Amino acid sequence: QVQLVESGGGLVQPGESLRLSCTASGFNLDYYAVGWFRQAPGKEREGVSLLSTGDVSTYYADSVKGRFTISRDNAKNTVYLQMNSLKPEDTAMYYCTIDPILGPSGAVPASDAIWGQGTQVTVSS
Repeated sequence: QVQLVESGGGLVQPGESLRLSCTASGFNLDYYAVGWFRQAPGKEREGVSLLSTGDVSTYYADSVKGRFTISRDNAKNTVYLQMNSLKPEDTAMYYCTIDPILGPSGAVPASDAIWGQGTQVTVSS
């Protein structure tokens, strides 16, 4: 069964850090570009970060550049999103997916994207 499972979210204070994980089952994640997206209540989904196949290149939304880092561990079939200096505006449900593309307006999921259940990140004092 092809599946993505996100984890690592939680409630943190502004300035703190979290590391999100996205573990794949049923396929090898290292064959694909991967991406993290987020959606806050009442807002559109936003592409946060992409990592290309072979980890050749990365993309970060301006809102997270310098604070978030995407990486993968092929041995664990897992992609990570290290989030530092978290802000209240980072509060959202975070999802990972495979084969996203980079469009003129930022990251876009594949038309037949596979999604996990998401992991909630809440940044609040």
